[in-house]
Amino acid sequence: MTLNPLLPLMYEPLVRTALLEDLGRAGDITADAIVPADQRAALGLRARQPGVVAGLDVARCAFQTISPAIRIEIERPDGSVVAPGDTIATIKGPARALLTGERTALNFLCHLSGVATATASLVSAVKGTRAQIVCTRKTTPGLRTLEKYAVRAGGGGNHRFGLDDAVLIKDNHIALAGNIRTAIERAKAHVGHLVKIEVEVDTLAQFEEALTLGIDAVLLDNMTVDDLRQAVAMARGKVITEASGRITAATAPAIAAAGVDLISVGWVTHSSAALDIGLDYL
Repeated sequence: MTLNPLLPLMYEPLVRTALLEDLGRAGDITADAIVPADQRAALGLRARQPGVVAGLDVARCAFQTISPAIRIEIERPDGSVVAPGDTIATIKGPARALLTGERTALNFLCHLSGVATATASLVSAVKGTRAQIVCTRKTTPGLRTLEKYAVRAGGGGNHRFGLDDAVLIKDNHIALAGNIRTAIERAKAHVGHLVKIEVEVDTLAQFEEALTLGIDAVLLDNMTVDDLRQAVAMARGKVITEASGRITAATAPAIAAAGVDLISVGWVTHSSAALDIGLDYL
């Protein structure tokens, strides 16, 4: 899978907001006091843990927003697997600007690399099966585009980006509609022909009914492996099957072996630990 870079327009406003939050009302008074204005430096971004890199363009943006004179030489691009001690990139330029942009750049880079690393652990766990790991809308507010990019950097795929790009009928929709049939029929009458419809079920009986109503995909929520296997047999390849519900790297292999097409996981974006990356003086 090719990892296409994000357009700067998609993350520049986030970077500027983060920098303004850090700079406050007086700027970096520590660096301004200690580092001469004309001093230059070279720093290395180095991995301190094993993982997968994501977010280098965002980190670059943070540094170069402070000073366009900063230059970054990337050695391990996004999607690269790194080991402790590996140099990810070398950053050169005005020393003050390097120190001022450091924390914001690392906040983005470490978080996004953590998301990519967590995703890669799940991708590895289901290797050899047909299942693809995908993320959800359980993202940090404001960071969805970046976190979903990081999932792709880790080898995963993306579920919906928002409420407007597909219909996903969940339990509360069904409860408010009265039943699955009514919910699906209303959805089909409302959306255009290019919009796919997925319905969440937690029993095989619900799935059997949904299959008769022309859906595109089914979300099999918190089902046992045996039920997942039966659901895949019932689907007969006519609908996309997606498993979800507290899935970890330990449980993913058995779920994938049941034959589902997708395994959706929320924790990779909302609860991944940051990957420890440092900025060291060279």
